[in-house]
Amino acid sequence: MANFEFVLPPAPTKDIKVGLGDGDLVKRSASTVSPPAKALTPVAKLIDVSKCIGCKACEVACLEWNDKRTPVGVNVGSYDFPPDLTPDMFTVMKFTEWVNPETKNLEWLIRKDGCMHCEDPGCLKACPAPGAIVQYSNGIVDFDHDKCIGCGYCVKGCPFNIPRISEVDHKAYKCTLCSDRVAVGQGPACAHACPTHAIVFGTKDEMKKHADDRIKDLKSRGFANAGLYDPPGVGGTHVMYVLHHADQPQIYANLPKDPRISPIVELWKGMTKYAGLAAMGAFAVIGLVHHVVTGANRVSPEDEANAEKLTGDRR
Repeated sequence: MANFEFVLPPAPTKDIKVGLGDGDLVKRSASTVSPPAKALTPVAKLIDVSKCIGCKACEVACLEWNDKRTPVGVNVGSYDFPPDLTPDMFTVMKFTEWVNPETKNLEWLIRKDGCMHCEDPGCLKACPAPGAIVQYSNGIVDFDHDKCIGCGYCVKGCPFNIPRISEVDHKAYKCTLCSDRVAVGQGPACAHACPTHAIVFGTKDEMKKHADDRIKDLKSRGFANAGLYDPPGVGGTHVMYVLHHADQPQIYANLPKDPRISPIVELWKGMTKYAGLAAMGAFAVIGLVHHVVTGANRVSPEDEANAEKLTGDRR
């Protein structure tokens, strides 16, 4: 096998536009937008699990940049801490001990979990609040908390189970890919904090090229099934993984093998939505016709007298 060679990732491209605004939107939940005059260059964050050492510097950087605090808590017998995403924790490290059935070797798999920023985001598709979830033409999916109604439909629509609803303000939260930093020409805080360059950021084309180099290196070291995780079922993602065992993404803390938007969301926001509106319109028309033909319902004098008699008997 070839010796491991530490290669620095490419410097972020200058093609990443500074500034994100309403004019850069391509999608808004429960509403439509006009296509931007000029689309932004698609960006992506690439996470190379083969370089990750599980130091959790990315977790700390995320907390610091977003001004979030989490309780110290207690040890529950696992390196996963906190054990899952929360409204205040947008990214968590997932640790998995896996025995390779071919080599019988124990492998220590570490994955950084967080929003995948899907090209076809299920959270946005499921959201009923106009403008609560938006997608920029560079691929970043962001939340507008002022418009969020806390219904939780985004949680059900996400095939990666990412958004979390806060019990404090009843709003949905997730990783924003540091859209505020990207807007001023900087990359995500987690990428800047990673000491091994396991997390890199740039245009999606650059990240795919960098991934190709990393995959070649992994294959030269015996990982025949190394590959890129960029699932087509959601149109691709703007957070991608380089995996040693790309044919089995589920072994990396249940990373979905073929994520897709729930058919219930597709139906609810598709044919059934319009069928329901049509049914409501039909009932309204029937009610109007009935009113015109038969007039308003009126109580006859006989029914009025019988009601007064019954009332008097009860007294």
